[in-house]
Amino acid sequence: MTILSFFTRASSRAFNGYPLSSKLLLLSSLSLSGGGVVAYSESQADVSKTSVQTNEKDRKKKRVVVLGTGWAGISFLKDLDISAYDVQVVSPRNYFAFTPLLPSVTCGTVEARSIVEPVRNMMKKRNGEVRFWEAECMKIDAANKKLLCRYTVENNSVGNDEFSLDYDYLVIAVGAQVNTFNTPGVLENSHFLKEVEDAQKIRRSVINCFEKAVLPGLSEEERRINLHFVIVGGGPTGVEFAAELHDFVKEDLVNLYPMVKDLVKITVIQSGDHILNMFDERISCFAEQKFCRDGINVQTGCRVISLSDKEITMKLKSTGEICSLPRGLVVWSTGVETRPVVKNFMDQIGQANRRVLATDEWLKVKGCEDVYALGDCATINQRKIMVFPFDLEFIFCNINFVLVETTELSTNNDSYFSIVFLQEDIAAIFKAADKDNSGFLTIKEFEDVIDDILVMYPQVKHYLRTKQLRAVTDLLKDSRGNHRDEVDIEGFKLALSHVDTQVKNLPATAQVAAQQGEYLSKCFNRMNQCEYNPEGPRHFKGSGRHQFRPFQYKHFGQFAPLGGEQAAAELPGDWISMGRSTQWLWYSVYASKQVSWRTRVLVVSDWTRRFIFGRDSSRI
Repeated sequence: MTILSFFTRASSRAFNGYPLSSKLLLLSSLSLSGGGVVAYSESQADVSKTSVQTNEKDRKKKRVVVLGTGWAGISFLKDLDISAYDVQVVSPRNYFAFTPLLPSVTCGTVEARSIVEPVRNMMKKRNGEVRFWEAECMKIDAANKKLLCRYTVENNSVGNDEFSLDYDYLVIAVGAQVNTFNTPGVLENSHFLKEVEDAQKIRRSVINCFEKAVLPGLSEEERRINLHFVIVGGGPTGVEFAAELHDFVKEDLVNLYPMVKDLVKITVIQSGDHILNMFDERISCFAEQKFCRDGINVQTGCRVISLSDKEITMKLKSTGEICSLPRGLVVWSTGVETRPVVKNFMDQIGQANRRVLATDEWLKVKGCEDVYALGDCATINQRKIMVFPFDLEFIFCNINFVLVETTELSTNNDSYFSIVFLQEDIAAIFKAADKDNSGFLTIKEFEDVIDDILVMYPQVKHYLRTKQLRAVTDLLKDSRGNHRDEVDIEGFKLALSHVDTQVKNLPATAQVAAQQGEYLSKCFNRMNQCEYNPEGPRHFKGSGRHQFRPFQYKHFGQFAPLGGEQAAAELPGDWISMGRSTQWLWYSVYASKQVSWRTRVLVVSDWTRRFIFGRDSSRI
């Protein structure tokens, strides 16, 4: 081995990892001192250095873990700049389902695979890498920023089913589960309509009921019981399923099972006074009248108290009478509740007494850093302008009070705290707007903070619309409706005293979840930029501005398909539409909202197939 070769190898090992300039300086010095070394191979070090830089770059990326592949999770991932983050997704389902069409799947109007899109298909189209783990999150360790996950699919494969993940940012979008209200027998004797698998089970069960009813040897009463379909819950899902089932029976099944066509009965049980009570009253009345014409029995004012394998027991609210109905298939659609993993997380962060995980206006979980929650699993705890003494939940969620020293009770030495000061938002708004500290707020000073008030407190805009006020400054009018040039703090409080009555929780719908996911992805994409150049409204209780604008939901309307090619809709601008034209509008909107061209083509082709050939009654 030559001296040059030996020195080259030795120097490569000794100085690997040092800057190139340092190596050249050393070799140049040796050359000038007569060492005879005038060249040095840097190729191997360059490769090693590039690899190290790449690994360091990956490690520098913040890890974002997303729980769930529903509307909120997919909307967040779809618009997120994944090149800026190390993105990992955990979900027990490796697909996204277009849930508004689940009632159509129950009767074969649309096939199940037509409304699902594989998550990996969606992720591979993005510039960057998104790692997906088909598993269920069993526990969130908020203190250590860890997740405990488990592969829940039953199979005979080898290896450990449990694993843990670290996160820098956590996005909880796991949705919610069906709320049974602890009614006895519901879990064992009813079907739900929350997942694709639920819709497939209902489709098979409907066919089973008809096949059983036509067997020889059954009495007419037994056939009637088998063909009595009961839907508990008169909301959009329950009403749409009842309408789909009625069309399936009248358009297809009566031709296949003519001997029992007069024995079929569909009953909708609703605890409220009307079905679709979250819609306009005109739509509720229209739906009830149409169901009456179609022969669908609607029983309102009834609360189900138990469910057995043969009958359903109800209590009439008006009289308190308890009655029972023999039943066949029962579909339970009465609302949602928090999943166990989210409940456990709420216990850790001091939200154990709440029913739903609470977030602020920026979708950040209250009481926990770097954790966000979207969709059905969370609710926005909207900031209020006024705080009343009885509003304890708001008080303890915002912690805007000062505590005095404890008073020791001589009996058992327990300590009690007294609230001596509670800073209402309205006082902070007044102080921020009163620039000259005069104790009075002029119209000009109020106008300077109006835009920030409307952004931070959307209930103000809703209140103006409800009271048909044209401008925010109309709030400052006196009791006779006359304009005032200025108001003091008490007058300002009186002007806004009823604004918080317009605070409403957002509904647990796909529309809300999708908008929240889109909003949060934009916040993540601009996180570094807005850290130095905040774009949100001003801090009324401090200086500067909020980093982002708070989330604001924009309602684009809602549909209620009622069968017989008729539908009802609430459209923006308080427009109401009902009839056949609305059904065709429903077709166009739901086709356009599909997440891919593949599902869009499949759904439209399913609708076309149904028009031409009818629904498939095979029990597969």
